[in-house]
Amino acid sequence: MSENSASFEARLKASAAAVETCLAGILTDRTQADEIARPAPLLSAMRHGVLNGGKRLRPFLVMESAAFFGGDRQAALRIGAALECVHSYSLVHDDLPAMDDDDLRRGQPTVHIAYGEANAILAGDSLLTLAFDIIAAPETNLTDRQKTELVLTLARASGIGGMAGGQALDLAAETSAPDEAAIVTLQAMKTGALIRFACEAGAIIAGSSADERRLMRSYGETIGLAFQLADDLLDLTADAKTMGKATGKDAARGKGTLVSLRGQDWAETRLATLVEEAAALLEPFGARADILNETARFIANRSH
Repeated sequence: MSENSASFEARLKASAAAVETCLAGILTDRTQADEIARPAPLLSAMRHGVLNGGKRLRPFLVMESAAFFGGDRQAALRIGAALECVHSYSLVHDDLPAMDDDDLRRGQPTVHIAYGEANAILAGDSLLTLAFDIIAAPETNLTDRQKTELVLTLARASGIGGMAGGQALDLAAETSAPDEAAIVTLQAMKTGALIRFACEAGAIIAGSSADERRLMRSYGETIGLAFQLADDLLDLTADAKTMGKATGKDAARGKGTLVSLRGQDWAETRLATLVEEAAALLEPFGARADILNETARFIANRSH
């Protein structure tokens, strides 16, 4: 591992630890203003669904994108935690028998296995709601305008035109194989939309210009494509122990991916091109963009 890679992974781990601490502090049995009670089984299921390790890549992108433009680190940490709640809710629901029917997530039993289907549904619902609570809360030191923009942008990335819509397309793909254009759309919604939000959120937190927001959107879209392509490659080549979840399920279900359509060699070449495209977007910033460039390389080359 190169010195740059080791430094990057240490930075990623430190960020993940900060996010974990932030989320653990939010998900206590202490009620907030206007809350009546926090039922223990539901709280436990939520904690199981979100406090389960992981790279916390999406919050990392929020924090690094905000730092790139000089945004407040603590506000970025809280927005990153909110985004992780949305991401975790999606995993809790995706793992349900009615969706992907998975028993394992990050090497641990999925929420519906550990706590039952009803609690898993409620835990997902509550994590999604909590995300917007975190953004709007007075502890998040941003202006009302910034909070409104973050709420709207995250809602659009999460809902029918983003992640949830992408999951609907993914379910439909099990019975009717999509063509390449449809796969690109599905993946941009299911996976790419939250990664795009993570990068744009940093610019919002920093009060950046419209041009800077557009730049970070483009960067986020590019690395979002890389993330899903790398994920599809891992589904083909990695084992369940390495991944901490079942692998090979897309192929088993006959679900089309760009890797299955174009092949492994094409996917690896395309990944390298996407890393170059991300670097080209940030080239005007020189060394200031080193961490974001390293992030793109990490996404493309990760092994789990």
